[in-house]
Amino acid sequence: MDPALLTAGLGVLIGLVLAFTGAGGGVLAIPLLVFGLHLPVQQAGPVGLFAVGIAAAVGAVVGLRQGIVRYRAATLIGIAGMLTAPVGVALAQWLPSRPLTAAFAAVLAYSAWRMWRQPALPATAAPAANCQVDAAGGRLRWTRRCAQALAGTGMLSGVLSGLLGVGGGFVIVPALTRHTNLDLRMIQATSLAVIAWVSVSGIAAATLQGSMRWDVALPFGAGAIAAMLAGQRVAGKLPAARLRQGFAAVSAFVALLMLAKALGWSLI
Repeated sequence: MDPALLTAGLGVLIGLVLAFTGAGGGVLAIPLLVFGLHLPVQQAGPVGLFAVGIAAAVGAVVGLRQGIVRYRAATLIGIAGMLTAPVGVALAQWLPSRPLTAAFAAVLAYSAWRMWRQPALPATAAPAANCQVDAAGGRLRWTRRCAQALAGTGMLSGVLSGLLGVGGGFVIVPALTRHTNLDLRMIQATSLAVIAWVSVSGIAAATLQGSMRWDVALPFGAGAIAAMLAGQRVAGKLPAARLRQGFAAVSAFVALLMLAKALGWSLI
């Protein structure tokens, strides 16, 4: 098969995951690139981040048009993430491949466990003490605790994005749910905006360090975008809980494969 077609086809799988589950594209993009195209994690990470980043940007634009992106919160979290994403990229180039692969397997296993335990998210977030929405103006009431919580979320997301090539949605969404009382649609849309912000920094750092494979990233990202836009048309008609549980099961299996690779075992 032509390498570009194979790469685009793998991107299609990630786009469908994004469309059907609303998250998880990054954590499955890396194993697909590692096992499907035999890229090292250091190169697969930036490619996966590129695909997830442009997909998140498309979703964020839609959210902005609908007025559900909290752009001030997204800007604070995004700037904090952009500052730390290059640190993660540098760490990825410094760490040996096997420990990095094992770290990714741990993140993937955690993501699978969390999604299996909570196959269906509530329609609204629980009230929180740090960042409350003003009932009169509909804006977040900014306090020092609120700013610290959101900035810390961005910093952690940035490091993980640069280190492992994941978008950070599995960090941002739970943090916004915990620290704000935004409804779920606003949390998801704001998370997409943050991922797009952070991805720019991580992609730029990887490009400057010479670890970005643009010959792989462009067809992979194109396939992801096309599949995500097509999949969103039918995603609402499918059982969300079963889709999330299926994604969790696949993620757990792939985490085992990644751990086996880190230990030097060849299972596939």
